[in-house]
Amino acid sequence: MFVPTAYSAALLMMILSMVCWGSWANTQKLCKNWRFELFYCDYMWGILLISVFMGFTLGRTDLASPESFMANLGAADVHHLLLAFLGGIIFNVANILLVAAIAIAGLAVAFPIGIGLALVIGSVLNYLVTPAGNPVLLFSGIFLVCVAIVLDAMAYRKVSQDLKLSTKGILLSLLCGVGMGLFYPFVAKALTGKNHLGPYTVAYVFALGALACALPLNYAMMRKPVSGPPVSIVDYLRGTKSLHFWGVLGGMIWGVGTISNFVASYVRMVGPATSYGLGQGATMVSAIWGVFVWKEFAGADRSAKRLLAMMFVVFILGLSLVALAPVVKF
Repeated sequence: MFVPTAYSAALLMMILSMVCWGSWANTQKLCKNWRFELFYCDYMWGILLISVFMGFTLGRTDLASPESFMANLGAADVHHLLLAFLGGIIFNVANILLVAAIAIAGLAVAFPIGIGLALVIGSVLNYLVTPAGNPVLLFSGIFLVCVAIVLDAMAYRKVSQDLKLSTKGILLSLLCGVGMGLFYPFVAKALTGKNHLGPYTVAYVFALGALACALPLNYAMMRKPVSGPPVSIVDYLRGTKSLHFWGVLGGMIWGVGTISNFVASYVRMVGPATSYGLGQGATMVSAIWGVFVWKEFAGADRSAKRLLAMMFVVFILGLSLVALAPVVKF
């Protein structure tokens, strides 16, 4: 099983996680006029596929090793398997809310608010589960991220012409953030203790939990959507190969980022709080996509653009402090 032994390698995996988590939603944006509920059907299969692939490649280094993917899966107890499975369920509920928020409010809003809030909740809980890293730097960075969330919400309210739409987009993002912050501690617990799961095994069981939850929940969202008329399985089957491809690819991109994050958190000097916190720099990546590629703030006035610029600066400072937390001691 591949696990980095140096902080520099673990840092690269956390950066990869950040880029993947912040970029997968571009595949949703590329599926124009394709409802997010239909996109999500393919997205979840992409997560499961990449977890199986990476489990049998990077997770399977020595058949005789108890940490090899299949050996670890067979040796794990029900308690740890259930923790990973529940983590997947909680993630799926939050992620459906995130995808809905993206469809309504755009990348530059849904990610900074939703994932920024998740960073705050998740980092605190993960630190309580596995204390690692300099707490002063870690929580100072988290505080700055909170400031950036407020700045982004203020900028969005300035550019939004529809107060009702604005409120719904922010509310969905906030609900998503709470769920996203709660799922990772289950993963952190599944990675520790006797008969614990390895990061690749956690990712596979996590994906199964997410898929098991997605099937009924996403169908319910199709019938009772947060925006627009209901859609059905017939609408999904009418989708082109290209639309299905982007959905699966989006799930695979997210899965690569997630497994990279789980592996980095498995490194003792890093821990889940720092790994999760730095990975949620995805907020920054997604905001860059939303502002500079998708032009979601093209009609913004100077005051909104100033708020966005301040948001980027504060986010960078906050994430820098989180990245330094495992290596700086005082």
